[in-house]
Amino acid sequence: MGEKEYAQAEKETEEEVVEPTSEQVDILDEAGNDEEETATELSEIEQLRQEKDELYQRLLRVQAEYDNFRKRTQKEKEASLKYRSLDVVSELLPALDNFERALQLEVKDETAAKFVEGMQMVYRQLQDALTKQGVEELKAEGEPFDPHLHQAVMQVEDDQYESNVVVEVLQKGYKLKDRVIRPAMVKVNQ
Repeated sequence: MGEKEYAQAEKETEEEVVEPTSEQVDILDEAGNDEEETATELSEIEQLRQEKDELYQRLLRVQAEYDNFRKRTQKEKEASLKYRSLDVVSELLPALDNFERALQLEVKDETAAKFVEGMQMVYRQLQDALTKQGVEELKAEGEPFDPHLHQAVMQVEDDQYESNVVVEVLQKGYKLKDRVIRPAMVKVNQ
């Protein structure tokens, strides 16, 4: 290549380098801004993802708390229904005790005997009504002493019974379903 040709090529190269127009400069500036905006948008997306995860975890906890609350409320409702007659039964037990004491009296007069017979019928009806509600008499005499079912008020020494066995029931005990309403007052052999 000669000097002339080299100079000609150089001149053409210089002519090819064109200064960008203002529109082209604006487009290049926007491209640079797009990179900054993209980085900002990515950080915002990451922040939103974290917030979403936190909210999702909170939602799961709230849902679990609600489920526990619902189950607890259901159990309380069932227990309330199961023992709804507890207060009434507790109030009736002293009357039942007095009935039993009154019926233990011996009557020789025919009129009084008919009255006692009527009282026995009322007593049985009262017992039946309590049984329908789930009230049961606690077995005590001859049974091993159980502090959950019996209240020891006396101790005796009797060779006919083993140690720690109920010898006599002083006041009957009752339970409603599986809950002791009143423990039996008993004498226990030492």
